[in-house]
Amino acid sequence: MRLLAEKDIQTYQHSLRVGALCRRMALHLHLDKKQTLQLVQGGCLHDIGKVGIPDEILNKNSALTAKEWEFMRLHPSIGTQMMQEHAHTDKEIMEIIHFHHERWNGEGYPNGLKGEEIPIFARICAIIDTFDSMVSDRPYRKGLSFEAAEQELLLHSGKQFDSYLVDLFLKSFHPIGEEKPVAEHLRRS
Repeated sequence: MRLLAEKDIQTYQHSLRVGALCRRMALHLHLDKKQTLQLVQGGCLHDIGKVGIPDEILNKNSALTAKEWEFMRLHPSIGTQMMQEHAHTDKEIMEIIHFHHERWNGEGYPNGLKGEEIPIFARICAIIDTFDSMVSDRPYRKGLSFEAAEQELLLHSGKQFDSYLVDLFLKSFHPIGEEKPVAEHLRRS
């Protein structure tokens, strides 16, 4: 995380917010202590590969070109490789880092996984990553309201995101206790 803070403070702050929202989701899902730690750490580290992306791409204040997007799409693989080389990391955390840009419909990257082929914690992180990106101010745009971001998640539910998990994420902003634990869904995934 220190490397990420030194490279890009906005990505670092985003990663901390994603980790905090992962903690909220873990509580809502009634995850055990180990699973909670894996989800939170994975959320905090999901963008660690951006330390390997050139500054002129990472800090660009306008739309990326097709060539720049090629570089940006490397960050999950770069992050996975970094964590494999420099630390012993749980498989679940590695999966979050590597697969958080996969899409439910198979149109994501780096592997083009779809549906339940995508590890469940990576599916959760994808929703939270996107949500935080939408509600956060960027140099080139103002963040969306919670309601607008919620509508975007719902619009892409079942296409980009696991609709079951989108629903649970949005319900996580309501009092705990209204939903049943999802241990069975986690076991299936």
